[in-house]
Amino acid sequence: MLLCDAAQVAEGKLYILGGGWSMVGPDPTPSAVALKLEVAWTEIDATHHWELFLEDEDGQDVVIDTPDGPKPVEVRGDFRVAQPEGLPAGSPVDVSLAVNLGPLPLTPGRRFAWRLTIDGESQDGWQLGFTTRPLPVGPPEPS
Repeated sequence: MLLCDAAQVAEGKLYILGGGWSMVGPDPTPSAVALKLEVAWTEIDATHHWELFLEDEDGQDVVIDTPDGPKPVEVRGDFRVAQPEGLPAGSPVDVSLAVNLGPLPLTPGRRFAWRLTIDGESQDGWQLGFTTRPLPVGPPEPS
């Protein structure tokens, strides 16, 4: 998993723009999560469901206001891999995913993490943390 400004998948490859950051803001800006997964040989031709959940430093869901009311920040989808021609038996199969996000109104000066689940399971290392910069301290207001 990698945080970046934007990502795209073409012909099985990940194309990443502005990748590898861990601080953002304080103003909301577009971002992306690039994922490169290895699917076990035994899971070829099976459909898998993935989900990304944005959590705060306490492990609580981040909730933002939407036109439909407050909603947790979540992204989900499915993937299925076929056996590539010429792949030796027993080899894992690569899957690349690019999740592009619009600007999220996150609280400045806080820590957040994207947590990945696949088929309802999550493992150590399936989190991607980042920090929002604090608001700048300006000159004092004239009295």
